[in-house]
Amino acid sequence: MTGRIVALWLLLGWFTTCFAVPGVDVPKQTVRTVSSGDMLHWGVGLLIVLGIFFLCVWGMRKLGGITVNGAGKMRVVGGLSLGLREKVILVQVGKKQLILGVTPGRIDALHVLEGDDCLNSTESESSSKDSGFSAIVAQVMKGRSDG
Repeated sequence: MTGRIVALWLLLGWFTTCFAVPGVDVPKQTVRTVSSGDMLHWGVGLLIVLGIFFLCVWGMRKLGGITVNGAGKMRVVGGLSLGLREKVILVQVGKKQLILGVTPGRIDALHVLEGDDCLNSTESESSSKDSGFSAIVAQVMKGRSDG
């Protein structure tokens, strides 16, 4: 069926070219060149689009600091890299602290610290903070392997 349709279209095209009336002029389309006015319109349009884009980026940065529905109660207290892709992160959520194991494919809760077990996050020296966090992670991992 489709072969017949293609053959009909080819025959119709051949027929119209062979028996065209030579005295009738077919109006040709004029080719329009790109002028400097066109370039100016495109440039102004591009500047307007880029201006709107940068205005949106600026607005998103300003609105990024706003906390919605208590999102300010969650923060990352510290972290420890265990390899190229593995990390252990301490996250404060309200009055609880979570020790999370983070890999490229998943996030696991390793331990939950509550009440007196929570780490003091107001230490003044970052080096003692890192060593304290490392010690707690080692202690938790040791306790997990024992029981």
